[in-house]
Amino acid sequence: MKRRRTVLLTLTALLGAVLTAVPAGPAAADEVEQLKNGTFDTTTDPWWTTTNVSAGLSGGQLCADVPGGTTNRWDAAVGQNDVTLVKGESYKFGFKASGSPAGHVVRAIVGLQVSPYDTYFEVSPQLSVSGDTYSYTFTSPVDTTQAQVAFQAGGSADAWRLCMDDVSLLGGVPPEVYHPDTGPRVRVNQVAYLPAGPKNATLVTDAVTKLPWRLKNAGGTTVAHGWTVPRGTDVSSGQNVQSIDFGGYRKAGKGFTLVADGETSRPFDIGGSAYERLRLDSVKYYYTQRSGIAIRDDLRPGYGRPAGHVGVAPNQGDAKVPCQPGVCDYTLDVTGGWYDAGDHGKYVVNGGIATWELLSTYERERLARTGESERLGDGTLAIPESGNKVPDILDEARWELDFLLKMQVPDGQPLAGMAHHKIHDAQWTGLPLLPGDDPQKRELHPPSTQATLNLAATAAQAARLYRPYDRAFAAKALTAARKAWSAALAHPAMYASPSDGTGGGAYDDTNATDEFYWAAAELYLTTGEKQFADYVLNSPENTADIFGPNGFDWGRTAAAGRLDLATVPSKLPGRDKIRRSVVQGADRYLATLTAQPYGMPYAPDNNLYDWGSSHQVLNNGVVLATAYDITGASKYRDGAVQTMDYILGRNALNISYVTGYGEVNSHNQHSRWYAHELDPNLPNPPSGTLAGGANSSIQDPYAQSKLQGCVGQFCYIDDIQSWSTNETAINWNAALARMSSFVADQG
Repeated sequence: MKRRRTVLLTLTALLGAVLTAVPAGPAAADEVEQLKNGTFDTTTDPWWTTTNVSAGLSGGQLCADVPGGTTNRWDAAVGQNDVTLVKGESYKFGFKASGSPAGHVVRAIVGLQVSPYDTYFEVSPQLSVSGDTYSYTFTSPVDTTQAQVAFQAGGSADAWRLCMDDVSLLGGVPPEVYHPDTGPRVRVNQVAYLPAGPKNATLVTDAVTKLPWRLKNAGGTTVAHGWTVPRGTDVSSGQNVQSIDFGGYRKAGKGFTLVADGETSRPFDIGGSAYERLRLDSVKYYYTQRSGIAIRDDLRPGYGRPAGHVGVAPNQGDAKVPCQPGVCDYTLDVTGGWYDAGDHGKYVVNGGIATWELLSTYERERLARTGESERLGDGTLAIPESGNKVPDILDEARWELDFLLKMQVPDGQPLAGMAHHKIHDAQWTGLPLLPGDDPQKRELHPPSTQATLNLAATAAQAARLYRPYDRAFAAKALTAARKAWSAALAHPAMYASPSDGTGGGAYDDTNATDEFYWAAAELYLTTGEKQFADYVLNSPENTADIFGPNGFDWGRTAAAGRLDLATVPSKLPGRDKIRRSVVQGADRYLATLTAQPYGMPYAPDNNLYDWGSSHQVLNNGVVLATAYDITGASKYRDGAVQTMDYILGRNALNISYVTGYGEVNSHNQHSRWYAHELDPNLPNPPSGTLAGGANSSIQDPYAQSKLQGCVGQFCYIDDIQSWSTNETAINWNAALARMSSFVADQG
């Protein structure tokens, strides 16, 4: 089950742009490859431009004058149609390109020239900065005679000139082998180990017998030493590896390194302060994801931007959003909320699980014996609401909760009480694009049972957590939760369409049993009412084995209910059995962690890493952390703490998946506004942003061009164009917030 799209829809035709032929010169030279006349020696034929672009020959190149004031890349383009592609064949796509003035970005794509305008490969180089000659290989996923090569050059405020030459699409070439730079062969948590916590590392080596290791402090003095443990071939990476356990060293400090087999690891600290920072940074992420409010630069230096989707041109705004044609005859004010990921869509199903995990992070801090709720209290996150005597994490979650409540179908309408599945642009937009510059029409999509139950669950949870701070809001949330519950019972099988993926992710799911269980659990924990207790106890999810290899997610929500039933005090009959089931799930994850040479509680079936695997690793760690809260057994604490090692650098790629943490970290996540890789005037994602991580299906064209045949952990690339391995998402960061907060408590 995939969280996002299966294709990126692009091309000028998608937005109704009109194409015009470039004036032709003398007859074209003989064709020698897939493209005609890519050298522009005597003619521009058969290349076309959009009507707003004038182009012609200049010094043996095609030069195009691109107008300013356009919004999207495809608003101004040059291209060639009727290109043949053969499924499974590798192609070398090359061109020379320059821009005047320097620094403009061109989006070069190979895609389908007719509906649905799929993109098979794309790159977005910054011209005259990243060089003038470009060459890439990719494998075609289709057979077609209607492919298109296009250079999309719109989206600039100012006019500029694009010149191209030697454009080539050569078939039958061997695929390019991508070799990521994985740095030193000693793989460590590049951020920090806890003084009284586990300390493990992984050595990649050809050696099959044990080797000596040394732990050195910042001054280069050896402070501990020992022997590695050979582990053989690691299935998740295909590497021969050995393990290093230096947990016996418990002194805090900065700048440690681990030396083994002639290699020195990247540096790391021993101490808890980094997790205190990450606890906050992972939640601060949400402020810059906010829709409907200007982001203040004084609160987030470098991230200030105008409000998005408030009806200021070119936005059409979220204050009066209509449904898709034929869905409803009303409009809703759905301003606010968080942008879901790297696009401008807002989704109830993903917003629900993200909000639940943030609220549960706070609730766990209030209830667990090692919890420190004041660490997420008022004034901790530097948000506009700081200082209002409400814990900042509740203020941040409220921004999304208010949006979720607005997505409920109004009284008097058919399906009253249900929740619309999502709201987003009518068509996909390109990168980069600030929220305030999005010109697309916004649409409400049909209600779904799953969205309605996400609303019921999170609103019920909110009712108990906000009651001490805002009784009126708590009452409003509980009323909405009850109404959503009743509506879902009346419409138990209204599922989102898997084909509803234009302009935003489909988030389709054909089983609502888990959402019913989760919503009933939250309603019971808040109200104590027998009707909800009976539903929980009679649900097959209450006794099902729900702690599978991939963990929980927006499409697998039963664990959300089970974890809260196990930890939030109640008088539910059989609660002890529920608590034991969580511990049993943790036992399996602990066994997985122990068996994995890279020490993570994640081993997907057939080694096929799922979309967003980094947050699935963390959510499996949440189960371990919950088992510790239930039992007090140190093995679960240590397992949960060790889960962070994989996320922060102890992995096959030797990269921290959290922006700003670790010497080498993900920082080019797929996003329309954290787009520094494409536009140097825009920032990288803020510190504390989690990348999706390895995804064996590599759905996007850029990853497919680099990662064909990748093994497990290697199915990842830190590039803004890789939306299937390197996106950012609100539910992923919620898992990071939950786990970093737990580890900080143990420090």
